[in-house]
Amino acid sequence: MSAFGRRLLGLDPGLQRTGWGVITVSGSRLGHVASGIVSSDSSGTIAERLVQLHRGLVEVIAAHEPDEAVVEKSFVNRNPDSTLKLGLARGAVLLAPGLAGLRVTEYAPNRVKKAVVGVGHADKRQVQVMVGRLLAVASTIPSDAADALAAAICHAHYTGAGNRVDGTPTDGMSRAIAAALAREAQRR
Repeated sequence: MSAFGRRLLGLDPGLQRTGWGVITVSGSRLGHVASGIVSSDSSGTIAERLVQLHRGLVEVIAAHEPDEAVVEKSFVNRNPDSTLKLGLARGAVLLAPGLAGLRVTEYAPNRVKKAVVGVGHADKRQVQVMVGRLLAVASTIPSDAADALAAAICHAHYTGAGNRVDGTPTDGMSRAIAAALAREAQRR
């Protein structure tokens, strides 16, 4: 744990683009450390692409020294080939923090969206806007990185010091998210 609180690494797996984001959590305060995307070269073999994802994430972990990792779960889609490739990418994404000795927690996309936006079926743009507001980031964060940051925010929300045994937030994190949602609603 850093002097500024817990460091969480959020990850949004994808074979072409894996989003990542690092935040700090100190009580109900969140801070944006860094975020970005690790890409793989679509002209490479699956093995080469998985190595690219793994190496990129190893570099992110070494550079930002997170305390824990949070991964957004993926759901099966209708195309078996795409599902298989995404599953392989998830394996590479889960392996990097696992080998670094980090605890890895996974959340369903609907739970991540509900924790950040207040609705489980929010679209990518809503997630981007709320992540920017919650982390006080002035520029627009790419959607894959915003999804990764959202996973980290979700984890902070459900594991804060003020949570009840069932994981329901009772601390300032809920109030901070509710206030950000209210401000966003007023702007519309």
